Amino acid sequence: MSDSVSGCTEPRPAVTEAEVEALVRGICFKTGPPRALGVEVEWLVHDPHRPRLSVAPERLEAAYAALRTVPLRSALTVEPGGQLELSSPPAASLMECVGTVSADLDAVRAALRGHDLGLLGIGHDPWHPPRRFLHEPRYDAMEACLDRTGPAGRAMMCTSASVQVCLDAGYEVPGPLGHVRRWWLAHQLGAVLVAAFANSPLAGDEPTGWLSTRQLRWTQIGPGRAGAPVLDVDPRGAWARHVLDSPVMCVRRDGGPWDVPEGLTFREWTRSGSPRPPTQDDLDYHLTTLFPPVRPRGHLELRMIDAQPGDDGWIVPLAVTTALFDDPEATETAYRAVKPLAERSLALPAPHNPLWLDAARYGLADPELHEAAVVCFAAALDALPRLGATTEVINAVAAHQDRYVIRGRCPADDLLDRLRGADRPPHGKDFRT
Repeated sequence: MSDSVSGCTEPRPAVTEAEVEALVRGICFKTGPPRALGVEVEWLVHDPHRPRLSVAPERLEAAYAALRTVPLRSALTVEPGGQLELSSPPAASLMECVGTVSADLDAVRAALRGHDLGLLGIGHDPWHPPRRFLHEPRYDAMEACLDRTGPAGRAMMCTSASVQVCLDAGYEVPGPLGHVRRWWLAHQLGAVLVAAFANSPLAGDEPTGWLSTRQLRWTQIGPGRAGAPVLDVDPRGAWARHVLDSPVMCVRRDGGPWDVPEGLTFREWTRSGSPRPPTQDDLDYHLTTLFPPVRPRGHLELRMIDAQPGDDGWIVPLAVTTALFDDPEATETAYRAVKPLAERSLALPAPHNPLWLDAARYGLADPELHEAAVVCFAAALDALPRLGATTEVINAVAAHQDRYVIRGRCPADDLLDRLRGADRPPHGKDFRT
């Protein structure tokens, strides 16, 4: 959500349809040995003493002004609803990434405490309706565009938070670390990650019927804006076609509100040249307005994981995902574990297919997702020492495995238990009834 690209710049030549396809192929999948990774952690900002009350914009503005003076290695950005995001620099190892972001989060929390504010790790605000904090042309246009498909867009912009894991695209050759395999695995394993880390069952202080309401919101936005392309043996070609055939969110202007065309795809824009011919700057911007669950940006950005509870809960999905993608043995195990799940997608793109919908609704109460998660977590725990993970990180993953995965639960279940009372039957008893 923090994909900020500046407004209009100096005039540049228009791009043709063929040039767009070539640019997308060259920009979005840069292959090589998997050796760098990163993480983007989003947080809701709240008053820990009165969490059910909205934080006044003036308090947020003062706190964020103070934060801008804090030296950080990660990029600090503010989301449309006032959520905070830290985006790590590329790291050469899992522990380098964990160390950098942990230190930055300590500094951010200390600064926020000075304003009686704290960070809340949850995928969807359980209490407050969407409220825009940022009023900029990009977000004005985004809101106008997303409002056409209903209220889910505003909820996504203003009340959601996630853990996004960024991994290298992979090798150019076949095999467990090849870019074709990693692209496929990201879309199949992604459903398991949704289920294992679901942490957003509430809206308006009531259960929504989904363990990941955040993932539900993305689904409701629609496949053109928040869907993946059809899985193909040629990821570059599939993504290039998807980019060309996806609707343009806005046409930027140097002054005044931006145009928000309806139903204009980027392919049609290159052919018509109206309301003005698109440039490479427009293509670059268009790429930031597409929100598939796996977004190729030279690397792979996995966007399907809810924000996690606790100060360090984000480390678990980062460690598990890194192990399952960058350790060849764990990757092969994960591939075998999720391959049977692919049939449930009915060849439909994520997240608008039955597999992903079941993951968001039922979590690990789904028996097949539960079975795959058990295998994948075991493989990740086996691989983490080979990736140089510390005992603390390994223990955190093992604790999540014991508390949730083995028991067919996820963090959302804890929230529901606290809301309903521990004597209520678990939601899993109602699976597919």
